[in-house]
Amino acid sequence: MTAFTVLGIESSCDETAAAVVRGVADAPPGEILSSIVYDQTDLHSAFGGVVPEIAARAHAEKLDVAVREALRTAGLGLADMDAIAVTAGPGLIGGLISGVSCAKGLAIGSGKPLVGVNHLEGHALTARLTDGVAYPFLLLLVSGGHCQLLSVSGPGAYARLGTTLDDAPGEAFDKTAKLMGLGFPGGPAVERKAAGGDAARFDFPRALIGRKGLDFSFSGLKTALRVKLDGLRAAGPVSEQDQADLCAGFQAACVEALTRVTGKAMAVFREAHPEVAAPVLAVAGGVAANQSVRAGLDAVAGAQGFALVAPPLSLCTDNAAMIAWAGLERYAGGHTDSLTLAPRPRWPLDTAATPVAKYGKRGAKA
Repeated sequence: MTAFTVLGIESSCDETAAAVVRGVADAPPGEILSSIVYDQTDLHSAFGGVVPEIAARAHAEKLDVAVREALRTAGLGLADMDAIAVTAGPGLIGGLISGVSCAKGLAIGSGKPLVGVNHLEGHALTARLTDGVAYPFLLLLVSGGHCQLLSVSGPGAYARLGTTLDDAPGEAFDKTAKLMGLGFPGGPAVERKAAGGDAARFDFPRALIGRKGLDFSFSGLKTALRVKLDGLRAAGPVSEQDQADLCAGFQAACVEALTRVTGKAMAVFREAHPEVAAPVLAVAGGVAANQSVRAGLDAVAGAQGFALVAPPLSLCTDNAAMIAWAGLERYAGGHTDSLTLAPRPRWPLDTAATPVAKYGKRGAKA
């Protein structure tokens, strides 16, 4: 078994990141030698969300700095890398162009192989990087742009079991925070406010949890919060306690929807993989940092005999260590890309799955 050292580059949204990871693809976990992340919160907070043009410009300014710092921290140079991995999609096209262009330049200058990585695969394989989880495993990918349940059998080998039919949970959290003026990023702001609230005061919908299938829906939950908030405002000033109770109720509904559907997915996974004696539920993505979500998933996993594997908080949000590891696994499997590698703003993990209607004529985002 051969150990590889890979430089990873991530610029799909609003984090500019570079990292160096070393490991053996067939014998995880890997070793993170460096992980540098420059976030853009200060640049976007005044707008209540990510502005693509600002994000792309910030990536172009910071990518070389991040790469240089990642190599310096690892105590290595480009000559010591076996490959250069870069997020090629899905994501904001301006940021993807910046990252892919940077990686191509490094590959040309160093003569090292180039590996294009699906950003979602980076999240998906984090459980192998950190905990050495064996294939196959069940994955809940839950973030600002995505909410999917997948059976993961290897790099590039994904079977989508369920997906959101409208909003992703992280998007709903962000829009809730914006409606209530809690600041950006919205997920942590709502979680902090919910800690002092009464989750039982307001009744929020739990869409689809009683139906067959493994799909999610969060659009109605977001709308319900807006209606309740408008009702409070019509009656007078909205107090801090009102806000806390709204956030607590919203978060509880989100957690129940995620855990109930994921619980059903565990039964489906067990039936499909009876050979797996110790099944694992891995959770990944920005919303995986929410402690209530983690606690809910841990409870339902334990009840069904699954081990929950959640990444450290620093690897929940976008980072380049996960990209480096996914690139390492792909490179170890014989995959490299030419200099014609093109950014892909839409790139589903399960290419055989039917796109949901919300993605329109341009195809599935994930």
